[in-house]
Amino acid sequence: MVVQSATSSGPKARTLGKVYLVGAGPGDPGLLTIKGKTLLECADVVIYDALVSPQILALINPHAEQINAGKRRGRHSLKQDETTQILIEQAQIHAVVVRLKGGDPFVFGRGGEEMEDLIAAGVAVEVVPGVTSGIAAPAYAGIPLTHRGYSSSVTFVTGHETVGKYRPQVNWQAIAQGSETIAVYMGVHNLPYITGELLNAGLSPETPIALIRWGTRPDQEELIGTLETIVQRVEETGFEAPAIAVIGQVVNLHSILSSSRPAVFG
Repeated sequence: MVVQSATSSGPKARTLGKVYLVGAGPGDPGLLTIKGKTLLECADVVIYDALVSPQILALINPHAEQINAGKRRGRHSLKQDETTQILIEQAQIHAVVVRLKGGDPFVFGRGGEEMEDLIAAGVAVEVVPGVTSGIAAPAYAGIPLTHRGYSSSVTFVTGHETVGKYRPQVNWQAIAQGSETIAVYMGVHNLPYITGELLNAGLSPETPIALIRWGTRPDQEELIGTLETIVQRVEETGFEAPAIAVIGQVVNLHSILSSSRPAVFG
């Protein structure tokens, strides 16, 4: 892979490096793209998120500086604007700057926001897509998001909305009526509200739901229930985030397909 730096002209010329927004995938290092792995091996500095697995962090160039910018509910290492400022500063020092993000940078990963800010600052930037957890975690749990006998549509939605966003709330009624499978990211904390909204929108209390924690990792856990029972099941078992929620009839395939889950590498 050839990495090109943008160079300014003039007596005070300064060479800017390039920032790569790399999707680390959901956890299994075998799902990391070849391009992502190559960039980690030649990176000068890596700014990584909390959900990136240790096996993937182990692939980073041993001479590279590593900066933890991880964000978890109630435990924010760096604010978003601080992370962006670090990327800009590192691009003024290093040729290859990797912003390593769990899943895919453009699927609830704030990659678009970071890319906008970097371009505005005159920093070269490139996105390297990753496998998003909303697809991979259900697959490892034996839950296909679409199936000719169960579902021909799927909607991806965040269950954790930020203050000051472009609209006040997710239209759960429209989602409930418009899609046969719903994959909810970061929805465990707001699960009582989400299930209540979907029930109010007309979904049956018997609608199956699966919660998948640490998807694609060796310690992946699944909790199966219905819209009516899942909140109580979470309370009884102590099930915690981070997890993907899958809602719809495809969840019924878990009992059949989960026995053939993929092997985890690394």
